Amino acid sequence: MKLTKKSHACVRLEKAGRTLVLDPGAFTEEDAALGADAILVTHEHPDHFDESRLRAAMESNPAAEIWTLRSVAEKISSAFPGRVHTVGHGDTFTAAGFDVQVHGELHAVIHPDIPRITNVGYLVDGGAVFHPGDALTVPDHPVETLMLPVMAPWSKISEVIDYVREVKPQRAYDIHDALLTDLARPIYDRQIGQLGGARHLRLTPGESAEV
Repeated sequence: MKLTKKSHACVRLEKAGRTLVLDPGAFTEEDAALGADAILVTHEHPDHFDESRLRAAMESNPAAEIWTLRSVAEKISSAFPGRVHTVGHGDTFTAAGFDVQVHGELHAVIHPDIPRITNVGYLVDGGAVFHPGDALTVPDHPVETLMLPVMAPWSKISEVIDYVREVKPQRAYDIHDALLTDLARPIYDRQIGQLGGARHLRLTPGESAEV
């Protein structure tokens, strides 16, 4: 399948002429979800869920559908009856020809004083790609390509490195990187690459790779 990195946490997957988009939030391009046959959203934070981007995608393709957790579905399902599906940990489904398993339940801890919200990760095509959203969820299934939340207010680099070690993917591509400056990128690249135990790769927004 073809994987295209969009800005921040958004990824587009293409296979057999169909397109699956994950987490087209407010930090990504306005057209990030346009042309999608299916959209997956991991949680409600605006850098992952942007209602205007979802509405534009759903209106541009009357056959497009969304799979997401309840907190997001409640915000948009009334506008698109029958096209927004609520999922949770352990669910499996097929979206735009991609087989998807749902893993995880909670967002990573930002601070003990901030209540944790729900968050799910999506394992695509039997482990070909795993997008964890804002959590360091380890699926009970081998992962070939890990979409790695490389930098966030809720993480530090030692946790990122240990996450790669625990998942043991064949390769890890950076996501969740809109707040990571160009000055810091070589540090992250070097430390994750040397210590993570997997190929650590980075795509610029709009760049693609075959996975």
